[in-house]
Amino acid sequence: MKSLIAAIQFLTILPLGKPKIFDPKGMIPFFPIVGLILGGLVLIFDRAAMRLWSEPVVAMLDVILLVVLTGAFHLDGLGDAADGLLGHRSKEEALAVMKDSRIGVMGLVVIVCGLSIKWCGIMELHAHRSLLLVIIPAYARGSILFGIRFLKYGRPEGGTGHDLFSDSLKISTFWGLLIPVALSFLLGWRGVLLNLTFIIITAAILLYYKKRIGCITGDMLGAMTEVLESTLFLMVIAGSALC
Repeated sequence: MKSLIAAIQFLTILPLGKPKIFDPKGMIPFFPIVGLILGGLVLIFDRAAMRLWSEPVVAMLDVILLVVLTGAFHLDGLGDAADGLLGHRSKEEALAVMKDSRIGVMGLVVIVCGLSIKWCGIMELHAHRSLLLVIIPAYARGSILFGIRFLKYGRPEGGTGHDLFSDSLKISTFWGLLIPVALSFLLGWRGVLLNLTFIIITAAILLYYKKRIGCITGDMLGAMTEVLESTLFLMVIAGSALC
């Protein structure tokens, strides 16, 4: 339970447990579970809001709720990663830019685009809306485990994600991701599309990171989470349009 509370405190602003519980080794497997909790809260809000507003308005409020519940933690990483990586900077320059707390134009544009994509995806969810709202945030946070497992940390001097990389992750650490994967089977062919998209996008991002600067940082983990969340919402509605 301590590890779950630590994961919740690390990834969200939910007031649970004693403050400042930090268990970097124990909390990693619970990241997908935190995603399920976030998705569940969004689902409860979504069902209630549907009684008051139209689908586009509710979709926007769902996106805002995710931002609020996470304290814009992943969005901050997305903006910093975009500022540092999208350009012709060297590895050292990119890492320095990502460490800067100020946001640049590139970061702002990427954040707006990411939130817009997520809004469009949620707005068009119809079939299996409830289940998708729950499991997609879990998939997105499950991607963090792959970043920790397959890339080295880029700031040996320390950083937000430094302690997460102290030991190499074992395959058993990924057990939390099995829950959203198992639930995805309830989606039929859409579940297959969801899992394929998750695998392809996660692999593509990690390959880009490796080729671009050969390592990963906390900001880059946050960026991957946001990109996965937006892309998965977008792709499941693309699959609906094809049928």
